[in-house]
Amino acid sequence: MKVKNLKLIARNETDLRVISAHLQDAIVNVAEIASLEKNRIFLMQLNRFMWEDVEKGIFRNNKRIRTVLKFENVIKVLSKNINQSKKDKFLDFLTIETNLMPDNNYEMRIVFAGDSVVKIISEVIEITLDDQGEAWDTKNTPKHKEI
Repeated sequence: MKVKNLKLIARNETDLRVISAHLQDAIVNVAEIASLEKNRIFLMQLNRFMWEDVEKGIFRNNKRIRTVLKFENVIKVLSKNINQSKKDKFLDFLTIETNLMPDNNYEMRIVFAGDSVVKIISEVIEITLDDQGEAWDTKNTPKHKEI
């Protein structure tokens, strides 16, 4: 049975929380992060852990799939604790936080493990998550430390 690839669109903070939840434990190579300033687009290609079947109680091999995260209408992109010259480094996705600023633009923070952050300032929330190609089996299930 062929799995239908996930495609999500966020236009508000609630939608963005859904995208963030689907990206939990995704990994991204620094080389696969791009800010296209002239086009006002920010892109990331991640290896997404497919939690959706685990959450439904469907037992199968753990899987990952390539997915593209695209932010549109971007005004500015800033990063913290991400060495852009180390293109072979991987970042572990944790969450996306959002905040409406006094000028009515949105500040969205993509938070990674190790206090690494990409901050995106945008006029509106217009974000897509789009799975690409076929999923593959992975031996590891992401684990989190108990607090």
